[in-house]
Amino acid sequence: GSLVQIILLMHLQRSGHRPIALVGGATGMIGDPSGKSNERNLLDEETLAKNIKGVKNTLERFIDFSGDVDNAAEMVNNYDWMKSLSFLEFARDIGKHITVNYMMAKDSVKNRINAESKEGMSFTEFTYQLVQGYDFLHLYSNKNCLLQIGGSDQWGNITTGTELIRRKVQGKAYALTSPLVTKADGTKFGKTEGGNIWLDTKRTSPYKFYQYWLNASDVDAENYIKIFTFLDKETVEKLITEHKEAPHLRLLQKKVGEEVTTMCHGQEAYENAVKASQILFGRSTASDLKTLDEQTFLDVFEGVPQAEIAKSELENGLDIIEALNEKSGFLKSKGEARRALKENSISVNKEKVKDDFSLGEKDLIADKFVLLQRGKRNYFLLKVV
Repeated sequence: GSLVQIILLMHLQRSGHRPIALVGGATGMIGDPSGKSNERNLLDEETLAKNIKGVKNTLERFIDFSGDVDNAAEMVNNYDWMKSLSFLEFARDIGKHITVNYMMAKDSVKNRINAESKEGMSFTEFTYQLVQGYDFLHLYSNKNCLLQIGGSDQWGNITTGTELIRRKVQGKAYALTSPLVTKADGTKFGKTEGGNIWLDTKRTSPYKFYQYWLNASDVDAENYIKIFTFLDKETVEKLITEHKEAPHLRLLQKKVGEEVTTMCHGQEAYENAVKASQILFGRSTASDLKTLDEQTFLDVFEGVPQAEIAKSELENGLDIIEALNEKSGFLKSKGEARRALKENSISVNKEKVKDDFSLGEKDLIADKFVLLQRGKRNYFLLKVV
């Protein structure tokens, strides 16, 4: 979901505007009621500092902070101008310009107050829109910031800022919000059974990231290619037409996956993700497997049963029948292992083997795994410890 706003910043910077990325060091201590039914957990300064550093590291991959361009992006933290502002100053200089009636009329406030929840809405949260409005006023006055963008759930908070600028300094500023991206089934974008899809490779590997786009429905892919890529209209329309003519080829999903994975993680990560994706469908070799890093390999074979063996057992070669039965339990008996080998249905690291095969250190993937396979879809991992 954050990527939508990042891409808007990228569009604006490419058009000559200067992005100001605002992180909420102060507002993170309060919590934003927009779109929430419960009060958000308040964060301490140490956690906030860590979060802010993480946000900056992510944004640097998408927008230019370098100073090599006239419209280099800048990151600001509202804690810097809020920390020295007293409550009485804020009430006197800011609060008097926005009426309670105006604040109560916001949907984000009305929805919480009218909700059946017993918690209601604290004064702390109620003041959030005023604090965010003050941020806009500060940036308008000090950095000539004329436009604030955000998700549609931020409309009320952003327009409080435009109103504060109009009333306090007789200025004119603008709000731009984008719809929250939802999937065709109405569920929120980026949510899966495994949790969020993150832009950080430590939380979501490039392989899983690519798989998310690859597994999108046709309707979602048609929507995503317009939002998350920089392809021109003519190219997009051509891709949509070609996709509808042969939907089984999943041209849209593959193109979205290519564009977004490359933009977020780079060309090499995209190519590795494609290579990893092909492994489960039989179009790979032992050498392909051995190019995968440990995390990608584990992502590809997530949920595949495993057994551990000592590395010393590979020093003199481990008999394949023993590996399939006693050491792994992959096959129930040595007799079953022999039959499977005779049927030519056993593979080690995607390559067919005979009954005279022995496993050695040369067969290790990422220096610790051996992939056993019977038939096309029956996998087992030996993990060397």
